[in-house]
Amino acid sequence: MQASSSAHRKDGVTPSCPIGRAGDLLGDRWTLLILRDATAGITRFDAFRENLGIADNILSARLARLVEAGVLTKVPYRDGNRTRQEYRLTQAGADLLPLLRALAEWGTRHTTPAPGAAPMQILHISCGGQVGIGGVCGTCGQAVPREDEAWLRPWRSVEPIRLAMPAGT
Repeated sequence: MQASSSAHRKDGVTPSCPIGRAGDLLGDRWTLLILRDATAGITRFDAFRENLGIADNILSARLARLVEAGVLTKVPYRDGNRTRQEYRLTQAGADLLPLLRALAEWGTRHTTPAPGAAPMQILHISCGGQVGIGGVCGTCGQAVPREDEAWLRPWRSVEPIRLAMPAGT
């Protein structure tokens, strides 16, 4: 599935530039953090809200926009007697992984972390080496497929988190 190319700016104009179109979709506050969390396996509205500390109306609007653009998909699940929705990455959403890696690398190199905070690490599960922006392990030199990559976010957990796979895989 390809992300929708019909995303319009607030003035109704579809930018000709693909960077502009991507920026229009991904540039809203919270959107990249929602995608980060979806990539780390968060799927439920309450979990996004709790993890991000985001207001319900803003989260709802961002999730709806990402679903409309084909970056996330809704998958029903049962919660007691109610049917609710999970939000899972589509292939278009999973294809944002290189962008998220690049942002993590840039943020590590060019922003100031909280005092005493250890940096995020992107790990090759098979050998434990660091995965670079291009998805190649710095230790063994292999290209690291999504299913063999984990993120270690020490401020969140001491255990690396395997990345979520796109819905339907």
